[in-house]
Amino acid sequence: MASGRTVRRLSFWTIVVGAAVLALKFAAWWLTGSVALFSDAMESIVNVVAAGVTWYAIRVSHAPADEEHPFGHHKAEYLSAVLEGVLIVVAALLIFREAVLAFYLPHALETPGVGMAVNALAAVGNGIWALVLMRAGRAARSPALMADARHLWSDVITSAGVIAGLLLALATGWLWLDPAMAVVVAASILWHGWHLVSGSVQGLMDVALEPDERERAERIIAENYEGALEFHDVKTREAGRARFIEFHLVVPSDMTVERSHEICDRIEDALEDELPGARVTIHVEPEHKAKNGHSEDG
Repeated sequence: MASGRTVRRLSFWTIVVGAAVLALKFAAWWLTGSVALFSDAMESIVNVVAAGVTWYAIRVSHAPADEEHPFGHHKAEYLSAVLEGVLIVVAALLIFREAVLAFYLPHALETPGVGMAVNALAAVGNGIWALVLMRAGRAARSPALMADARHLWSDVITSAGVIAGLLLALATGWLWLDPAMAVVVAASILWHGWHLVSGSVQGLMDVALEPDERERAERIIAENYEGALEFHDVKTREAGRARFIEFHLVVPSDMTVERSHEICDRIEDALEDELPGARVTIHVEPEHKAKNGHSEDG
């Protein structure tokens, strides 16, 4: 897993990259007067604000557990992702407004070639940084970094669509294509904002691990519970980069506490080795608590 320090450093540099991209996109809009390029620049404002929130949320999420938060601060990253989604929705509504006004007052673009070249440069920078964040976010299991990466990548796709639309408008002389592209941009980021908010809310509600990860956890337990009789009632949830796994382990009634503790340690070590970020809780029970099967979830 990527270290907390690496994640915090990347989140800080996302603010710097976002500010540079924002400057380029507003320059492109200023050079052309294009409503579509304005919509692209508006999304970049959201990127910068969201990057600042993400940086702060990641700092909070990596703070050690304390008396008030004994299970840690992992969910802080989901809060930043929710806020980012809300900001995206606000930006989309502002873009819709500008697009509607532009439909009634269409105007020819100024120096479109230079403006689109500047916007393309900004899109390339966004794309490179989105790939960096995506890779680091997956390695660190960071919802905030992943949210930023997906948002930036959607921004790259948006920029490509805007440039393609403007080229078509220049080729045909249809000025209405400029505000039409702005509407498409607004609809795209509105959908992205909804998807981001709904996904983050699921995280705040203690969603279970993905089926393949749950099966992997059960397989690891089954391979390492030798000496015990069975395990059952496996429950999982995730909060940011942390995975929480708990289950009941049935041992012979005459087994010593020390021996059962050794088995628990072996299972915990195996889970933590193969599932980085795992937090394991095992409830040891006597054999009269056994259920049918020795390796199945009860």
